[in-house]
Amino acid sequence: MMAFTFKPLGLASVMLAVLRREVSLAMRQKGEVLTPLVFFVVIASLFPLGIGPESALLLRMAPGVLWVSALLAAMLSLQRLFATDYADGSLEQMALSPTPLGLLVAAKALSHFLLSGLPLVLMAPVLGLQFGLDSQALKILMISLLLGTPTLSLIGSIGAALTLGVRGAGVLLSLLILPLYIPVLIFGAGAVEADAAGLGASGHLSLLAALLVLSLFFAPLATTAALRISLE
Repeated sequence: MMAFTFKPLGLASVMLAVLRREVSLAMRQKGEVLTPLVFFVVIASLFPLGIGPESALLLRMAPGVLWVSALLAAMLSLQRLFATDYADGSLEQMALSPTPLGLLVAAKALSHFLLSGLPLVLMAPVLGLQFGLDSQALKILMISLLLGTPTLSLIGSIGAALTLGVRGAGVLLSLLILPLYIPVLIFGAGAVEADAAGLGASGHLSLLAALLVLSLFFAPLATTAALRISLE
């Protein structure tokens, strides 16, 4: 069991300490970090092989395929977001510490994005080349993923907290958060499609940014409430 003793540190120092802990734990289990990335690469690579060399069809499918693949890959590690801390009792110490639990939840969601979401953002342009996307489309794809994947982590933290300690949590987690992921998927894929059609992606990207801001405000509060219920 890892002890949590928070001294009167600044909020930034506390978040940095949690991030360092999460990264350190992830580096001990590199397979869990690499699994979402490998899943993303495999799924996104199978579509061009299955569809064939029809460039027009690949271009139309590229935004949806890449975004769905990234969404599913980001979901793979959500179940473990709080499970380890719940099992060894660290989560109870977090809840009892003087540091606001919402801040710790936000730090864990940020660590999930850095370990699971950011690698997907960096890999997306390479996979986009398989679909024949040009440099402008790849740039919009990266920006949309950079705005959307943190939102996926924040929303996913709510589902991970609600299903904590529940049998069959993986399936239940998917059923809970997939409907909430749909707006992010629509605006993320729509940004690339709109840019390709000459309509401009600014509207879709603005909506993605708005969803991120709303998630930053509401998701830690909802996750904190769900965690306290799970711990009672």
